[in-house]
Amino acid sequence: MKTLIAYFSHTGENYFGGTIRNISKGNTAVVAEFAQKATGGDLFEIKTVKEYPVNYKACTEVAAMEGRSSERPELKGALPNIADYDTIVLGYPCWWGTMPQAVFTFLESADFSGKKILPFCTHEGSGMGRSEKDIKKLCPNATVARGLAINGSVCNSAESNVQKWLASNEL
Repeated sequence: MKTLIAYFSHTGENYFGGTIRNISKGNTAVVAEFAQKATGGDLFEIKTVKEYPVNYKACTEVAAMEGRSSERPELKGALPNIADYDTIVLGYPCWWGTMPQAVFTFLESADFSGKKILPFCTHEGSGMGRSEKDIKKLCPNATVARGLAINGSVCNSAESNVQKWLASNEL
């Protein structure tokens, strides 16, 4: 069984329980690396051609505008061949109640039929939002497992939670 860990992460200013902090590695990237370490799968970062602002407020404004208009940001670089994988561990921050629009672009870029998708998100209080429902709508012929929501401000200590979640999904 071959596993892909595909994730979107934001560096720069991030919200941590009431304060804004500048981080050099996004919370979702930290968790994706835990998943890669646990599974030995291939790691792929979903990146956009047009970068998101480093400034937290500006980034949230861009994310809100993209969500309202259902924008599909163009992705940077070659995407992995999804046909090569059985399982996709899909990570993203929860932005405005769901995943960033770049993740929508990624999911619409390939056929996920017959694949098992394990979603996880980092958040500061919104949990998975409606992202699991959105993934099921975008990938109706895939099996979407129950997601793992990790509070971003404690993601650095979430490795054992990630391992348990993956093990419960037979990875």
